[in-house]
Amino acid sequence: MRKVRAALVQTRTPASQAAALAQIEPLVRQAAADGAQFVLTPEGSNILQRDRARLFAALHAPQDDPAVRGLAALAAELGIWLLIGSALVRRADGGAANRAMLVSPAGETVATYDKIHMFDVDLPTGERHRESEAYAPGEAARLFEAPFGRLGFSICYDVRFPHLYRDLAKAGAEMLAVPAAFTRPTGEAHWEVLLRARAIETGAFVLAPAQGGQHEDGRGTWGRSLIVNPWGEVIARAEDDEPGVVAAELDLDEVARARAAIPALRNDRVFSSPAAGA
Repeated sequence: MRKVRAALVQTRTPASQAAALAQIEPLVRQAAADGAQFVLTPEGSNILQRDRARLFAALHAPQDDPAVRGLAALAAELGIWLLIGSALVRRADGGAANRAMLVSPAGETVATYDKIHMFDVDLPTGERHRESEAYAPGEAARLFEAPFGRLGFSICYDVRFPHLYRDLAKAGAEMLAVPAAFTRPTGEAHWEVLLRARAIETGAFVLAPAQGGQHEDGRGTWGRSLIVNPWGEVIARAEDDEPGVVAAELDLDEVARARAAIPALRNDRVFSSPAAGA
């Protein structure tokens, strides 16, 4: 039997890395004190700033970012695996990336993933989002085999693209991380439905730490962090958008049982797509 206690940190990231670290550190400590071996934080854990000029002026390379460095040191101090759900960082070419970073109990970044799907939308509320104007999208899915299980990476808007998760599951992912900063209108309508669907489709655990509440930069995020088991059942949830920690013990043998009961990954077939407009 393979088990790991996983904890999701729900936070309300402010508009500077130092303030972000000050807010998130006690929550990570709380999760570890409660026995979590694997702790996950949301998208944009190091900074959230809607003003593009201010954001770019504040970005650092990952190794120089105060929040990233502080969280890596914290993982080493506490002896935990820590997924920085994403940090907004400067790339080597001068551009920006929305990047997930998995930190080992030694404090070393052992895997990274750059968000593939950019949130470019005009919402009915009048909100306009153009992530592609700020970040270079990633080009590759990422899977990491940790001592406690195989982890597939994704970030927020990726959750609307089920083929990403199917590919991760076919490659062996037993846990799917979906750190997010969902807007309130889309969160209320779609957040839980999408996460449960991804778990059911893949027969994997879905771990979704979220931003929540009204942020310093004016945005509002949905919160309601969730852990979903491979049968699509919510086994841990935040009931609101307040900062906090939710946790659950994951029995990774449930993955094989769910996939044996509903062998959709094995039954998948290659087929030709219809012509556009047909």
